[in-house]
Amino acid sequence: MRQIIMDTETTGLDPDEGHRIVELGCVEIINRRITRHNLHLYLNPDRDSDPGALQVHGLTTEFLAGYPRFPEVAQQLVDFVRDAEVIIHNAPFDVKFLDAELQRAGQPRFAELCAQITDSLQVARDMFPGKRNNLDALCERLGVSNAHRTLHGALLDSELLGEVWLAMTRGQDSLLEDASEPDGHEVHESLDAGGGVDAGRLSVMTLTVDQLAAHEAYLDALEKDNGQPSVWRSLAGP
Repeated sequence: MRQIIMDTETTGLDPDEGHRIVELGCVEIINRRITRHNLHLYLNPDRDSDPGALQVHGLTTEFLAGYPRFPEVAQQLVDFVRDAEVIIHNAPFDVKFLDAELQRAGQPRFAELCAQITDSLQVARDMFPGKRNNLDALCERLGVSNAHRTLHGALLDSELLGEVWLAMTRGQDSLLEDASEPDGHEVHESLDAGGGVDAGRLSVMTLTVDQLAAHEAYLDALEKDNGQPSVWRSLAGP
C-alpha cells in the first residue's frame, strides 16, 4: 500500500482571489514505513504573500523568485502521487489550491490523479472529539517531537504528519506484521487451521534505545490524555 503525506504553503487563503502555492511537500509511506523518498518543491507564485501567510511560512517574494513556476514542475507532482492514497491535514483547503494550479498547468483535477484523498484532520476529530486537533496538538498528544518547528514548512509539516498518522492509525497493524524468519518467509504461515500460533517460530525482535524512548513517550501521552496509568504499564509491573 502506497500512501503520500502532503502539505502546501500558500500566499493566502483563497485561490479564487489569485493566491498561489509557494511550497509543496510530499512524504512517501509504503506498507506503513516512511521511505524517505520525498518530493519537495518551492514555487515562484508571481505575487507577494499576504502578511499573515508570510508570518506563517516566512517564504519571501525575493526568496521564491529564483524557483520554477507550478506548470514547469506539475508533471513531477502528477507522477509522484499517481494511484496513491494522499493524506492531507484539512484536505479541502489544499485540494482547492492544487486543483487551481493543476488547471492552469493543463492537468486533471487532483482527485483524478490519486486513488484516494484522506483528510487526517477529520480522522483526528473522529478519534479525539472535542479536543484541539491541529498538527502541534496532535504531536503533543501522540508523543511526536516538533521542537524544531518554528515556522510552518510543507516538507517539515508532512514529515511530522507522517509520524502523527502512523501513531493515530497504529491499531491497524497486525501483531505479526513485522515478524519474519531469517529466510524471509513470513511467520504467519505458521497459523494452523484452528487459528493457533506456533510460538516457537516467532522471531524475537530487540528494540533500540530510540524505539524504547518513543514507546515511553507514547505511553506518557496516553496517560496525560486519559488521566490515569496505562494498562500496558500496570501489566508490566514495577
